[in-house]
Amino acid sequence: MIKIERYLLRTATMACVSGLVVLTGVVWVTQALRQIDLITSKGQTILLFLWITALALPSLVAFIAPVALFAGVLYTLNKLNGDSELVVMAASGMSPSRLLRPMALLSGAVFAIVAVLYIQVLPWSFGAIENLTTFVHADFIANFARPGAFSQLESGFVFHFRERTPDGALHGVFMQDQRDLTRVTTYIAEAGKTVDRDGTSYLQLSKGVLLRPQSAGDSAMVTFDDYTIDLSQFMHAVSTMKRPRERSTAQLMAPDAKDQADEALLGHIRSELLDRLASPLYAVAGGLIAFAALGEARTTRQGRGVAIAGAVLAFAGVRMLGIAATTLAVGAPSAAVFVWTIPLAACLGALALIFRRAILALAQPLARAPA
Repeated sequence: MIKIERYLLRTATMACVSGLVVLTGVVWVTQALRQIDLITSKGQTILLFLWITALALPSLVAFIAPVALFAGVLYTLNKLNGDSELVVMAASGMSPSRLLRPMALLSGAVFAIVAVLYIQVLPWSFGAIENLTTFVHADFIANFARPGAFSQLESGFVFHFRERTPDGALHGVFMQDQRDLTRVTTYIAEAGKTVDRDGTSYLQLSKGVLLRPQSAGDSAMVTFDDYTIDLSQFMHAVSTMKRPRERSTAQLMAPDAKDQADEALLGHIRSELLDRLASPLYAVAGGLIAFAALGEARTTRQGRGVAIAGAVLAFAGVRMLGIAATTLAVGAPSAAVFVWTIPLAACLGALALIFRRAILALAQPLARAPA
């Protein structure tokens, strides 16, 4: 690699990294503010809050990296054009392929990083987030419920107690589980306390009633002096089923028989797998689209605003079409071809624009050849 190519690679890399850091930081702050209720309402420490929000960084970097690469290449080429450096390079005989080489090298590096994130890191990070969320929910009495408040752990599950004594006992306990509307259960007790046995949490209620509807307009009421509830049953629906994004790529490629029996789940698995494998291609597409827009030398009198705007619209359109195709693949297996076609077509179209003069030069002798 000659010195000018190293200069181009260094400039584009610095612009790409700077854009990635800024964009990721802005989006991370907005995502972190959505998780602030871990501290305000669930009583968690700042370390757990920071760890959960940090686990979201790989997904942000994977999505933002192609955008940062696109912006970095645009910035670098616009700067070179503004300083007339591209004009000097073109006048000295530097070919488009030589100018494209450092940008292609940077695009390849971003492609590799994004591929590793999508295929290996993201499933682990999403799984870790789910495990931490389940941990917070598992001991919801200690981590979630507050005296005098009706705490909603999730939609349809409400817990309330009037006060907590210094020894940890609860007074005035109310708990209702209506996540399954066909089996609504309500517990009301004068007192209760949590105990741990063999790693499982139990809630022991004293002097209360259990309400459970039997039919329309009728319900069964059972009074008790002591009643023990296994708290893990309320977390069963949260922790047993892995969503497609939390599964490894190998698991998505070879779903088990139970997953294949569920058409809706199988569609989401197919969509997630396609998204993981095709998303890194947008890093290459972004770099090529940016180079196709500004890679040709222009004088200071030639405006670059239209080219920049066209590149932004083209890249945004390609990315939106890719997201739409991935979403469509959930219900239509035939849409998988569009998931691959869109980024590949963008790459080929950008290459055709970059080397259009060479293509036309090759096409002219063929057109003039006698039939």
